[in-house]
Amino acid sequence: MATRRDKKKRVLRKGEGQRPDGRYFFKYQNVKGEVHFVYSWKLEPYDIPPAGKDSEYSLRELEKQIVHDIENGIVGYDSRTTVLELVELYLQQKVGVRHNTQANYNFVINILKKESFGRMLIGKVKQSDAKRWLIKMQKQDGRGYSSIHSIRGVVRPAFEMAVADDLLVKNPFNFELVTVVVNDSVRRKALSRNEQRKFLEFIANDKHFSRYYDAIYILFHTGLRISEFVGLTLNDVNLKDNKITVDHQLQRKRNMEYVIEATKSEAGNRVIPITSDVSAAFKRIIANRKAPDVEPMIGGKVGFLFLDKNGMPMVALHWEHYFKHICQKYNSIYKVQLPKITPHVCRHTYCSNMAHSGMNPKTLQYLMGHSDISVTLNTYTHTSFEMAEKELKKVNGLKL
Repeated sequence: MATRRDKKKRVLRKGEGQRPDGRYFFKYQNVKGEVHFVYSWKLEPYDIPPAGKDSEYSLRELEKQIVHDIENGIVGYDSRTTVLELVELYLQQKVGVRHNTQANYNFVINILKKESFGRMLIGKVKQSDAKRWLIKMQKQDGRGYSSIHSIRGVVRPAFEMAVADDLLVKNPFNFELVTVVVNDSVRRKALSRNEQRKFLEFIANDKHFSRYYDAIYILFHTGLRISEFVGLTLNDVNLKDNKITVDHQLQRKRNMEYVIEATKSEAGNRVIPITSDVSAAFKRIIANRKAPDVEPMIGGKVGFLFLDKNGMPMVALHWEHYFKHICQKYNSIYKVQLPKITPHVCRHTYCSNMAHSGMNPKTLQYLMGHSDISVTLNTYTHTSFEMAEKELKKVNGLKL
């Protein structure tokens, strides 16, 4: 048998071939004896794909995984795979994910295990089936838009994987979610200056909650994510130069395991300058901090600013409870109610305040630790008629 070669004169192995358009393929049989094909624009990992084609795994990398699966009796998947099996196979490729992400994956898997949709064969799923399932989750199951958005955010790329593997022609989830289910999400709203002032004054004057004043003041005036704030240690706070270093966050898993993780994105790593009043708040927190008998060490970090009654670092859940109880007490006293306030509302309010004060958007993006400036501009900053009127007068040089 003559030796077969590709267009670059390289020897092709058994099962390998190259189509007229230059794309490579590998033909094989799985453990069931079923014939399958995989494709790639690259034969070897170091090959460069043709212009306009996305980089992908080379054919020989795919072959290596296929041979491994066959030797270990792994069937793989085809159009007769169920939706649940497809999503599970897709998630097997997700390694090194954060625990919050893994928790979301488990959430989706558990839903598919209970749903008849999860037992459908992927080759039989039509777009109308996908839409009916999403509508059913909202109208019959009472799931919110954000929850459905999260579920679809896992199932959709799983089907995209099947399309990329040439098992499906179209992805049945390729449609805009808002055209199918009602977006009932409550948009985040920043506090007004007056609401922020009333909230902080109430905390400062309350016998019980005043102990949390400095921390909440810092959240309102730094825009820190709560996971970044609870992760701060004594070494991260530089009161001499009035700056704090943010290069990690503290999380606690459902099994109560504490973990130090990287910031939400590379842009989350930043050094934030702080004002003198924020610096004073940090000084009071450090001065009032009671050193435990044994400093807890999490991920090599020690000296956390706030510890709970068990001597362990406080986490986001602690502060969410404090905010909830503060709001409940305030609203039980005053007729003019405060809206729901959370640690994230503090971050949201800080960003809006800085934007309305005229801060350069790129500077604000840095301070917030946003990887994409569109998040800074579109998600957090909201313009009212009064702000628009003020800016218009400023641009035209009119008296305010």
